[in-house]
Amino acid sequence: MLITNVNHITGKIDRRMIDFLTLKKIIENNNSFLLTTHVNPDADAIGSEIAFYFILKELGKKVFIINHSETPYNLEFLDKDKVIEKYDEQKHSKIFNEVDMLVALDFNRSDRVVSMQNRFNESKKLKICIDHHQDEEKFVDHFFIDTNYAATGQIIYDFIKKTGIVKLNYETSYPIYAAIMTDTGSFRFERTTPEIHFIAADLIEHGVVPGEVYDRIYDQSKFSKIRLLGAALETMQLFGKDKKISYMVIKQETLKKLDAVESDTENFVNYNLSVEGVVIGLLFIELKEGFKVSFRSKGTIPMNKLANEFGGGGHINAAGARIRDGKLDEFISKILNKTEEYILS
Repeated sequence: MLITNVNHITGKIDRRMIDFLTLKKIIENNNSFLLTTHVNPDADAIGSEIAFYFILKELGKKVFIINHSETPYNLEFLDKDKVIEKYDEQKHSKIFNEVDMLVALDFNRSDRVVSMQNRFNESKKLKICIDHHQDEEKFVDHFFIDTNYAATGQIIYDFIKKTGIVKLNYETSYPIYAAIMTDTGSFRFERTTPEIHFIAADLIEHGVVPGEVYDRIYDQSKFSKIRLLGAALETMQLFGKDKKISYMVIKQETLKKLDAVESDTENFVNYNLSVEGVVIGLLFIELKEGFKVSFRSKGTIPMNKLANEFGGGGHINAAGARIRDGKLDEFISKILNKTEEYILS
């Protein structure tokens, strides 16, 4: 159902597909919740979990946050109460059976929770999904998705503002700001609208210090991450007839040699787009099983469609895919050739 509202900040007509009143009723009618997000969570994922956790706790609900992946070290500050747990089948299977609801945040395909997928899908509990990505899979009872949002954190902000379920405060504003800041590329990506800046101003009014959030996420890297970036940049190559594609490759042996982890590669792919004339950037990362590819583009080149051809998904300018049953070296040329088709078309 299309809901039409007057935006509380800009005064403009706001057309969103999310039925926030239904979401509010669902929350009010249940007492215990398990929140989770996608593998290798970013700040939008962790920030959305923490913000939603604070909403539920303020309502007197019982809440668990359980993820497949450990929280990246540069995002641990968002979880100041250390409430996020890494999934353990023996330890957490009981929680899946006891809570009233399962909440998927910042993803809409069940394979994105990896080791938790079977447990999540087999659960008979009420399930909801809150997200802003495309390529939806029907794996929950209720979807609260709108791809017009720049971040899942922005959806949670609107949920608070439009329903008044709780009052926005510093505790919820901080993780929401981190979510929006990172998913807009520090307010420089195309989805950085006037509304986004109004929201950021509102969050700052509630005590968030922008420089502090940016510093904690981007300027407190371990030495191993900086060395890994250097190693990745050394592999950068241009591809295609007009050299409009740039790509980098990170092998497992490099990660081990530098004592780095996969989450250290966050945002590395964007360095490809810094090269003059490049409109598509790719980052190939060899995993213990298979590999993953991050896709970035300028303009309207649809990276989500490109990623979908390899079983992935995402947004127009930012997407990704994981290929578990394949060797990286065998796929690089295939993926690069397919990528060039998106420029030539």
